[in-house]
Amino acid sequence: MTYGISDLSIIPVRSEPTEKSEMVSQILFGEHYEIIEHTDNWSKVKLAFDGYEGWIDTKMITNIGQELFNKLNKHFPVVANDTFNLVFQEADYSNKLIVPGSSFPFCDLDKKTFVLADKLYHYQGIVSSNGNKTEELRDSLIESALKYFNAPYLWGGRTPYGIDCSGLSQIVYKLNGICLPRDASEQVMEGEVLTFVEEALPGDLAFFDNEEGAITHVGIIWDRHKIIHASGKVRIDNVDHIGIFNVDTQQYSHKLRVIKRIIS
Repeated sequence: MTYGISDLSIIPVRSEPTEKSEMVSQILFGEHYEIIEHTDNWSKVKLAFDGYEGWIDTKMITNIGQELFNKLNKHFPVVANDTFNLVFQEADYSNKLIVPGSSFPFCDLDKKTFVLADKLYHYQGIVSSNGNKTEELRDSLIESALKYFNAPYLWGGRTPYGIDCSGLSQIVYKLNGICLPRDASEQVMEGEVLTFVEEALPGDLAFFDNEEGAITHVGIIWDRHKIIHASGKVRIDNVDHIGIFNVDTQQYSHKLRVIKRIIS
């Protein structure tokens, strides 16, 4: 078994081993993964953070050993929190611009350094780790979500350059020390069911289904009747027991299935 870690800002993850295949997710800087299959130029990987699988270009892999992989699995990472962070690698005097949600393994918060694949990095900007009280955490979830306001919708995206609905909820929770699965159909399995929209608190997740009953959309409750979600762009709309009411079109765009409380 072999393992890798991303020392690139963003690595596209595709559904099939070809550039023409759709992008289904992205690996962010500092996230590590298991390599489970190889072709000539492509590798199928399983992300340690959420178990998501897909294909990446083998040239983008930075290999690590199993011992380091296991060490990385033991702790929730310190996470880049600014809209953009700059990291500096001493050995080759290189700067890298990275996005929020990137992981800083073995981070020294006092020295503002971390170690990735045996290389020492310095970072600028704000980082976050878990530990907030519930009330503070709810405020922080909304603050994190609003950083993505007006970010364009991108299927498989997890960054301010482009993000999908479940990528938004996953990254917002990662910025606040909580791991969620990658897709809305998996995220809906987490947490406690709420009976009424009026019970919802900031940071709760609302899930929406299609005509066949499949979960196809997720958004983050802000106030009882406001939701932050990615549809065309990251936007704020109204939500009620029927679903999302688009404030621009003055029509319902998504049918509500369930609201889940992830944090108690």
